[in-house]
Amino acid sequence: MVKSCYIHIPFCKSKCNYCSFVSFNKLDLKKDYLKMLAKEINNFYDGEILNTIYLGGGTPSVLSVSEIENILRILKFNDKSEVTIEVNPDDADYGYFRGLYDLGVNRISLGCQTFKDSILELINRRHNAGQVIDCVKKAQDAGFDNISLDLIYGLPNQTAEMFYSDISTALNLGIQHISLYGLKIEQGCYFYNNMPQNLPDDDMQADMYLNAVKILEENKFEQYEVSNFSLKGFKSRHNSAYWNNEEYYGFGVAAHGYKNGVRYSNKDTIESYLEDCFNHKESKFLTEQEKLEEEIFLGLRKKEGIDIFMINSKYNIDFESKYHSVLQKYENLNLLQKTTNGYALTLQGVLVSNVVLADFLE
Repeated sequence: MVKSCYIHIPFCKSKCNYCSFVSFNKLDLKKDYLKMLAKEINNFYDGEILNTIYLGGGTPSVLSVSEIENILRILKFNDKSEVTIEVNPDDADYGYFRGLYDLGVNRISLGCQTFKDSILELINRRHNAGQVIDCVKKAQDAGFDNISLDLIYGLPNQTAEMFYSDISTALNLGIQHISLYGLKIEQGCYFYNNMPQNLPDDDMQADMYLNAVKILEENKFEQYEVSNFSLKGFKSRHNSAYWNNEEYYGFGVAAHGYKNGVRYSNKDTIESYLEDCFNHKESKFLTEQEKLEEEIFLGLRKKEGIDIFMINSKYNIDFESKYHSVLQKYENLNLLQKTTNGYALTLQGVLVSNVVLADFLE
């Protein structure tokens, strides 16, 4: 039974220069899109009470409270469910947050990226640092006690000291969760064809990350996944479902889902989605080996790592025998460490995780 649901809201008023996510400045299509989204949900949703719901984007906060209510009323959830919405700091005021709170939304994820206004302008964010601070306070005043902030390291003109200052500012806001992402310039974003100057190099990015982990842990923020840190009791339950390889619904343009052993993705333009929201762009029934590899790939993102006893039982294998040479190689390099229940990446292993994980693929 599926217990989690991701809903993609693909609208943005403007595109950030580093963003390669599927989003469009086509707010004139919003009404038609929301009608089609409701049809898709009604067609595929089996009516379970959901443990987690996540509205991501794009910019979900371009929707009004009533538009969000129209989406949520199709789904079943209760006061134990985690209901998250991503918010842009310049979109929300106290009334907006209070409206979301009254709908049953109980977790806010704010896109901050940095508190340095000059860098925010350089990466084409619409907000400034003061708006982020004000936004957090308004959300708290409206009743939210589960707020996450996104920060990026490796931005153009960003020094290590600036990044650590950003973390300090975030901590002083009294939030419960922080996500740290290294800047990645990928095809489809403005920076890909217009490379910015003064980018921190890979060594500096690595130092930024390692020192950030230390700073956050000193402030009682537990690292539970490669990029995610929380106070006790405030892990993202929705994202944890991904890393635990659980099945979930994906609704909306370019949304990905995993149901009945099938991974699927929706059409990735609003126009093609409006023409037909019922047929996925791609779907793939995973083999047992592919499921095993995903279990390893996703599980090693978690601080606790993978549970080999669970894996042995679930896939009828002897994990340590099957992957003996890979495990020995990366333990010797101090990139992988044995735990009580299995294996986890070391902090140094996290920095080269793609290399380590690739060796588990057949």
